[in-house]
Amino acid sequence: MPLTALELHQRGVAAANSRRFGQARRALATASARASDDDLRARIDGTLAYVLAQTGEPAEAERLSRAALARTGLRAETLAVLNGQLGTLLMHGGRLDEAEDFLTRAIDALDENSVERANLLMSRSMVGMQRHDLPQCESDLRAAIAVYDALGDEEPLAEARHNLGYAALLGGDLVTALGHMTASRPTFAATSALAVAISDLDRAEVLRDAGLTTEAEELLGKVATQFGAQRMRQSRGEAEFHLARSLLRHDPAAAERSATTAARRFTALGSEGWAARAEAVRLEARLRARPGSSIDHGRFARTSAALARGGFATEATALTLTARLADGKRMPRLAADAPTPLRLRAQEVRAVRASAAGRDADARRAAAAGLDLLTSWQQSFGALDLQASVAMHGTELMFAGLAAAARSRDPRILFEWSERARHLSQQVAPVRPPRDAELAADLAELRMLRADLAGSDWTADARVRVLRDRVRDRQWSTTRAGSSRDRLDLTATRERLSPGTAVLAYVFTGVDLLCTVVTAGGATVVELSWPRIRTALDGLRADLDVAALTHGGPMAGIVARSLDERMQVLDVELLRPVLAAAHGAERLALTVPGILGGIPWAMLPGTASVPFTIATSVSRWLGDDTRDGRPAPRATTTMRRAGFAAGPRVVRADEEVHTAASAWTDATVLTGDAARVSDVIHLAADADVLHIAAHGRHAVDNPLFSGFELVDGTLFGYDVDLIPRVPETVVLSACELGRSSVRWGEEALGMTRVWLHAGTRCVIAAPVVVADDVACELLGAVHARLAVGVAPAVALASASESTGLRAPFQCHGDGL
Repeated sequence: MPLTALELHQRGVAAANSRRFGQARRALATASARASDDDLRARIDGTLAYVLAQTGEPAEAERLSRAALARTGLRAETLAVLNGQLGTLLMHGGRLDEAEDFLTRAIDALDENSVERANLLMSRSMVGMQRHDLPQCESDLRAAIAVYDALGDEEPLAEARHNLGYAALLGGDLVTALGHMTASRPTFAATSALAVAISDLDRAEVLRDAGLTTEAEELLGKVATQFGAQRMRQSRGEAEFHLARSLLRHDPAAAERSATTAARRFTALGSEGWAARAEAVRLEARLRARPGSSIDHGRFARTSAALARGGFATEATALTLTARLADGKRMPRLAADAPTPLRLRAQEVRAVRASAAGRDADARRAAAAGLDLLTSWQQSFGALDLQASVAMHGTELMFAGLAAAARSRDPRILFEWSERARHLSQQVAPVRPPRDAELAADLAELRMLRADLAGSDWTADARVRVLRDRVRDRQWSTTRAGSSRDRLDLTATRERLSPGTAVLAYVFTGVDLLCTVVTAGGATVVELSWPRIRTALDGLRADLDVAALTHGGPMAGIVARSLDERMQVLDVELLRPVLAAAHGAERLALTVPGILGGIPWAMLPGTASVPFTIATSVSRWLGDDTRDGRPAPRATTTMRRAGFAAGPRVVRADEEVHTAASAWTDATVLTGDAARVSDVIHLAADADVLHIAAHGRHAVDNPLFSGFELVDGTLFGYDVDLIPRVPETVVLSACELGRSSVRWGEEALGMTRVWLHAGTRCVIAAPVVVADDVACELLGAVHARLAVGVAPAVALASASESTGLRAPFQCHGDGL
């Protein structure tokens, strides 16, 4: 017996809700042909309008919806549903005022506990999102959640909770946003791949705002392709729009191309509000890609007006701020509840305008106000990768402030801004997360997958991606921020410096390189030749790696000469002028921008026999009297415990750790099958000094997945947070683990930072490959000095002098 029109309509609704749009259209077409009831036919047309809108025919969808509403004799419930469907359609088209009117009419006419009303509350919450009316948005979402929960309707309940996460994103709470989205994801995965894609579109926005742009853009490209395959042209355009927004800060030319494509797509669909949003991104991208080019004031004004008409007030204000960079007109007034990124943008514009007018003091004040605001935002985060990545939002503020400070040539001002740059992701002290068995289990599974996928790009595996995302999400949600660290000024720094110690605070403005040299007796600014230093840096890492791996033969001589020439240039241009201003300092503390992070300072002639440490910031180096709430260092050397571990396939690893351990009275040494990840973690928790000799790998895209290879797999950076009490000193005798990824111009993040963030005082590591025999002999000599209480930097300098070995090992943190 053939299905009735009502049954076919129900089947079409189910297919549409599951995003099987082709199946839905066929069922609805047949239902319409069999319907004899005008009320049912109107409902069928309303559902078909939703399908048409989703598959790229919004104009026809609107026509069909309005025609359905115009039918006579419709029941009140049907009118409410049709009003709601038209409101939802208008919402997706960016016509927010009309959308809210139709949606509210529908909501007011429906039963308070009906699923239809809950569905429309969801749509109206999205109007609130786009208007940035978060209280109304959250109120609608929570009302919908109560209905879905009472009815046990899992799929829409997951969607509502996911959207609550999106509202948290708009409010700047990235951790809560990702938590809600992650919790909803399994339900979407059980529904369809398309449901996951829609979820991932929002998830990519969280990653983008967190500064994890590589992952965000990869995800957006993937979902855009999925939407295109389903002929969901509106959703595809939204993915392209968000891709353009992500590209804006680091690749404006690509952002302009993506925004242009999205704008054309929205225009063809008749989505005027979305077309204006894409055009706004295109205009800003064009300005960033062609600095100094003339601005089309008329186009800016028209686009801003179109955004305001569509209800996108925040984006209209942001575009007006961009226009103010060039036209010098009055700054727009921001609402008291304006989102943090918009307020940061306003301070950027003030700083850039003041600099252009030669008002450097005003530029510094505006940049400082913006960075203080960013720090307040960071205080809601504890996870290292999130704190470092969110610095993306302060990049232009930082460089504007640094450039204005550099032009002053005032040591006090330049030192202050050097500390702002170094201290930005150090200012919030983390609270150690509780022991998390599920996180440990996920990391164990990742270890097995990495071993199984050896020799391939393991991060491309779908299972790895799921686990990677889950690990990061759990880390974000469980690591909370603690107290704020104070930032030291020049006077306080000089008062705390011991005689014979100098601070070398290097500053890179994006154009110039300078150094503030600080001693107890005074401070001075040294100007350096960035072009010559940059030339010496090009190819330096490759020369260092090849030199460590080349033994004898004509190639060794060629590489050695090239490396010596680079080192001489760096010594002459980067170090000698600074040391001259330090007046014979016996110990050095360096703070360096990310652009200088790969330099093997210990191999420069000027640092021979000179103990030095690379501090994350002077404020943290001189200001930390305790280890973020954990016990202070032990007062006597007799109580100090040392632990050693050797990984597989390192030729002299066992010899290295046994030689080094012989300097200690009661050292624990793990080799072979005993050096498993869990055993090394327990060893680290019990040791004051930890030495690991193993192959290491630095993960550029996510440095917290950097790690060293042990017999049963990789000990990741994320594993470090599972250690309840970290050692005072960690020696990483593993190639690459002294490396770091530069994030947003200033933030360098790698395995050394992971240990320092966890509370380790000093990490000894190398930014490049070190020959096994050199590491074995040199580090053995270092431990002979550490065991009798010599400071790490002093021990390293003394060992290098006594052995005659110059290697790129250097101290990070507090090595003095």
